[in-house]
Amino acid sequence: MTLAKVWLRIFVIGYVLVFAMWLVSLTTLPPYGDLTRIGHLPEEDFGWTKPAPTIDPSLLKASPVKDADILVIGDSFSMTLYWQASLVKAGYRVATTYWGQYGTVMCKDFDQWIERSGFKGKLIIFESVERLLDERTVDGQHCDKVVKPLEARLDPFVAPAKLPGPDALPNWTARFDTGPEAYYNAWRARKSPVELVFNKNTQLRALPNGCNYFSHKECEKLPVFIDDIRNGPLTKDTLARIKAFKDSHSATIPQMWIVIPNKNTVYLQPDFSKDFEAGFREARLGPDLYAFAREMYPKVMDFYFPNDTHLSMHGQLALGEHMLAAVREVLPVPPAKSP
Repeated sequence: MTLAKVWLRIFVIGYVLVFAMWLVSLTTLPPYGDLTRIGHLPEEDFGWTKPAPTIDPSLLKASPVKDADILVIGDSFSMTLYWQASLVKAGYRVATTYWGQYGTVMCKDFDQWIERSGFKGKLIIFESVERLLDERTVDGQHCDKVVKPLEARLDPFVAPAKLPGPDALPNWTARFDTGPEAYYNAWRARKSPVELVFNKNTQLRALPNGCNYFSHKECEKLPVFIDDIRNGPLTKDTLARIKAFKDSHSATIPQMWIVIPNKNTVYLQPDFSKDFEAGFREARLGPDLYAFAREMYPKVMDFYFPNDTHLSMHGQLALGEHMLAAVREVLPVPPAKSP
């Protein structure tokens, strides 16, 4: 066989292999969850399948800060405005801003920062996911001034999640190796006797009776964000920093703190931040979302998204009703609107 024929054969074999990989990728759903996207796992195996609930779009409109009764300072768990919609439906005017816009807001000039924003409402709600709260409180200890003026969007920062439509396939945005890599990772996960970490950040953990709680195909295995574990638990020191901040900055406007438990905490390690949880409950800083999540996840299929770190749209609506009850303990009736 001549050298030219050898090279031609290698080229043809390589072309056929790449073409076959590309065809697999074309028929692989684009990722619609953070954990499947990060971990290069197939949505066909780990994507949620129960349709998301819809709500009146008019309830997903925030109020300007100057007109709001309630100011939410939150993270990605507050970006769809779904849980806030329960407050809006009840007549409260809600403005939402985000930790990430400022680095931290737990600064010495917090009261002045709020005053400069024009907020004249009756309640400030601090929302944070468990895995980031300790870092946020530590950063606040060294902050003299919030770096930017308070800004709040009137529309959701991100759109509510929904299942892929019929136009999701073929997946023209996929790389040629996307599909084969995803299915290979899923095969590895099924065969492995130990829990694997994919792409350094998505851990696939065994979940006994998982099909009672999740709608994805491989429901006995649950993707979790490795930072749920790697960042460590919240502690009594975390709690002390929150209490110190509240004591220094709640004289004018009451504060409510809500800590959304990590997905890994809810389903796999319920005692992860047990000392913080007990102290938080005793200090009455806000509603106990650890107990709330433990109560709800057996009742709500896909309470958290299986392929994502966040509460599902079903979970966010349940959180909204829980938060409405908590807010009514502080503001029983929405303040009257000015003519």
